[in-house]
Amino acid sequence: MRKWYEENIHLGILIVTILLVIVGLISIYSATYDAGSSDYFYRQIAWAGIGFLLMFVIMLIPFRTLQLISYPVYIISIFVLIGVLILGKTVAGSTSWFGVGKLGLQPSEIVKTTSILALAVYLSDKRLNLSRLMTVFKASGFVYVPMLLILLQPDLGTAVIYLGMLLPVMYWAGTSALLMITVIAPSLVAVAALFGTTSFFIVIFILLVALFLMKENKLISALIFSLSVLVGVSVQFIYGKLAVYQQKRIDTFLNPENDPLSAGYNVIQAKVAIGSGGFFGKGFLEGSQTQLNFIPAQWTDFIYCVPAEEFGFLGALFILTLFAYLLYRGTNLASTVKSRYASIVGIGVVSVFASHIVINIGMVMGIMPVIGVPLPFLSYGGSFLLTSLSLIGLLLNIYANRKEY
Repeated sequence: MRKWYEENIHLGILIVTILLVIVGLISIYSATYDAGSSDYFYRQIAWAGIGFLLMFVIMLIPFRTLQLISYPVYIISIFVLIGVLILGKTVAGSTSWFGVGKLGLQPSEIVKTTSILALAVYLSDKRLNLSRLMTVFKASGFVYVPMLLILLQPDLGTAVIYLGMLLPVMYWAGTSALLMITVIAPSLVAVAALFGTTSFFIVIFILLVALFLMKENKLISALIFSLSVLVGVSVQFIYGKLAVYQQKRIDTFLNPENDPLSAGYNVIQAKVAIGSGGFFGKGFLEGSQTQLNFIPAQWTDFIYCVPAEEFGFLGALFILTLFAYLLYRGTNLASTVKSRYASIVGIGVVSVFASHIVINIGMVMGIMPVIGVPLPFLSYGGSFLLTSLSLIGLLLNIYANRKEY
C-alpha cells in the first residue's frame, strides 16, 4: 500500500495544497469575523470539501480517457459560456454566474481547465508545424474563443488569465521566439505607451535589442518593430483625443493613488495593512485594517492583506514560499513527464496559477492595476476554489502517469 502511495501520489504538491487551503480558511475566518459575514467562511469549507473530492476524482481518471474527453468537454464548456451570457445572473455588473440567491457557479473559472486540456491535445499532435503563423492562430483560437466570450460578460480579470496561460504554453510547445514576439510586442508597447513616453521608449529599445540579438529575417523583424511603434504612437494619439474624464479613468486604472477616495481606496488600505504587519504581525484577529473592515469584502481579491497584517512579513513569506514550491514542482513535473500532452497540460496549469499569483499580489501591493483577479486557494469563491483544486488534480494525475507516453 505504501509503495503504491509513494508511486502514485506527489506528497509535496498535495501537502502544499492542503496548507494553502487551510491558510485561506483561516484568513477568510479572520476577514469575516467582525464583518457580519461569517457564512462566507462556512460556505468556503463546504466548497473545499467538494473541491478535494473533485481533485481526487480527476487524479484517478485514466490518462488516456482524459485525452479522449478533452475536446468534448471543451466544446460543452463553450456552450455553457454562451448560455451564461443569455441566462446568467448579473453580479457587480458582470453576467458571469449561474445560480439562485447567494449560491452560484462561475463557468468562466471552470473553462480554464477545459481550455488547457483542449489546447494540449491540439499542440501535442506531432504533425503540427509551430513555425507557421496559421498554426499559431489556430492554437490561439482555443483560448481566444472563451476569452472573447468572457470579455462580453464583461470580466477583464478572468480574461487576462487566459492570455497569461496561452503565451507560456505556446512557447513551451515549441513556437518560435519570433512568432511569440509578433504576438506579444504590440500589446506590451501599447501598455507602455499608456504609462508615458519614457516607458514607451524603454520598451521600444528593449524590443529593438531583442530582435537584433535573435538574428532572424531582417524584413520580418523590421515589420514587427514598425508595427509595435505604430501601435504605441496610436495609443498615445488616441489617449490625447479622449475627454478629460476618460483620461482620468485610465490614469486611475494605472495609478490608483490619483483617486484615493474611490478606485484607489482598496489599494491604499491594502498597502497600509501589509506595511502595518511588520516582521511578526499583529496576531490572529488583531489586525486593525482587517477587523475594522477598512477594505470592503477583503475575503475576496484582497485576502493576502489578512495574513500579511496578522502574521507579518513571516506570514506573507510563508505563503509565497508555498506558492513558489507549487510552481517549481509543477514546472519540474512538466519538464520530466514522458507524454507531450501531459507536459503541455502541466505547464498550462502552472501558467494559470502563476498569472493569478503575480497579478493578485501585484495589485494588492499597488504595483499592478486592480482588475479583479483572486488569489489561488486563499480568496473566497466556490467556482474558483473548485477550479484551483481541479488543476491540482491534473498535476497529480500527470505525476501518477508520468512514465506513460
